[in-house]
Amino acid sequence: MAAYDFLSVRLFVDSPLGEGRAIALDKTQQNYLGNVLRLKAGERILVFNGRDGEFAAGVTLEGKRLGLSAQAQTRPQTPTPSLRWLFAPLKHARLDYMVQKAVEMGVGTIEPVITRRTQVSRINLERMRANAIEAAEQCGVISVPEVFPERNLAKVIEDWDASAHLVFCDEGAAVADPLATLAAMPQGPIAVLIGPEGGFDEAERQAIMRLASHTRLSLGPRILRADTAAVAALALVQAVHGDWRAA
Repeated sequence: MAAYDFLSVRLFVDSPLGEGRAIALDKTQQNYLGNVLRLKAGERILVFNGRDGEFAAGVTLEGKRLGLSAQAQTRPQTPTPSLRWLFAPLKHARLDYMVQKAVEMGVGTIEPVITRRTQVSRINLERMRANAIEAAEQCGVISVPEVFPERNLAKVIEDWDASAHLVFCDEGAAVADPLATLAAMPQGPIAVLIGPEGGFDEAERQAIMRLASHTRLSLGPRILRADTAAVAALALVQAVHGDWRAA
């Protein structure tokens, strides 16, 4: 990333942004800016909404109510990344970590998938989205990934769009050079699938391998935790097919 202002506070807002526009804040945001950060009227932060780019904004005060006024645009809106991330959900803290790292790694969608060995039965989508927004705020990301409701793996396979190539991270795959494996893939939209802590069962593995557009990927000789596997796989894909490459 080119020289960028990492010192200023960044805040995701759900309001339209444009020069001179007033930005209303909810109670949580007012408390954060006023009581946690103790910002005063006239101080400057950065705001984004995932649609209109990033803007500088000045803190305003009407009575005791904090607001923001958008000033000049600091960065134009970037396209939402095309990389899809599908994963078997984990429990609380590790799932929070995995979602945050996926946003940092440049995914465009967050798609929880229920497998036979998934240990989590209830998914808190609002918590997932909050973690995605927090990661975007902290890392200078403008496009917040879309969070999808959970789906059963069988349904994902049944509805699979063959135009998207699935990178299937499988601990049962023969250990091989992952960079060479990915380099042999066709160009086009990519989705990365990470399984549960206990791995895919054989019936699931065979169902995935019947997809015409898939690559079975080993992540090396060691057994990785699911959250580590997610970071490793996304890094490999971004390095070979994603936006880590030179234009």
